[in-house]
Amino acid sequence: MRAHLVGIGGGHPDQITVQAVAKLREVDVFLVADKGSSVGDLAQARAEILRRHVPGEPTVIQVPDPERDRKPGDYGTAVLDWHDARARAYEEVLAQLDPSSTIGFLVWGDPALYDSTIRVVERLGIDFDVTPGISSVSMLAAAHRLVLNRIGGPIVITTGRALLDDVKAGADNVVVMLDGHLTCRSLVGDGRWSIHWGANLGTDDEQLVAGPLDDCIGEIEQVRAQLKAEHGWVMDTYLLRR
Repeated sequence: MRAHLVGIGGGHPDQITVQAVAKLREVDVFLVADKGSSVGDLAQARAEILRRHVPGEPTVIQVPDPERDRKPGDYGTAVLDWHDARARAYEEVLAQLDPSSTIGFLVWGDPALYDSTIRVVERLGIDFDVTPGISSVSMLAAAHRLVLNRIGGPIVITTGRALLDDVKAGADNVVVMLDGHLTCRSLVGDGRWSIHWGANLGTDDEQLVAGPLDDCIGEIEQVRAQLKAEHGWVMDTYLLRR
């Protein structure tokens, strides 16, 4: 048994690379984490990708995603426990499949950037390969027509959880992912930050806001809340520059 981990970008079928399509067509069974009805739009996007690029009726097995502690005392340990639980859920399904099967995992964005699929599949003890996808970082830059790095300068890619520590350490050109609380609000009033923000990048519901952070934060909060109310979820990424 082997597995293909395939990056599928933000959900639009046109973002799939030629290499990714070839990998998808080699798969016998796709395993997807079932996160419930609140992310129905994402399930529809995933189904459209398979409809567009995989001939026939691909076999898709929905695997209930284990509950995750969202306010843990020890974040690192909680994430590792969640990875273990997800791997056990996949193992139960794999035990029922033909050992010669090729398994497919559809990974939003790029499997190498703030995604757990590689770490989970490593726990399964099967051979696997990884096909890169278009990340939300790349989509953000393209949507805003940005060069992410200043000339000769670094860029920090971080999470909302770590943003303020990175800023205290001197980071002044920062891409922020996985920030469900808009931690950048803590920097409002400084007067030196600009923001390029994007939500649901690469989908028909993509929304963009850019300008001085102090001036834009209200609009970002409003647009973000509207998207979540309409779809039950929102995925946003942003660049902060001082």
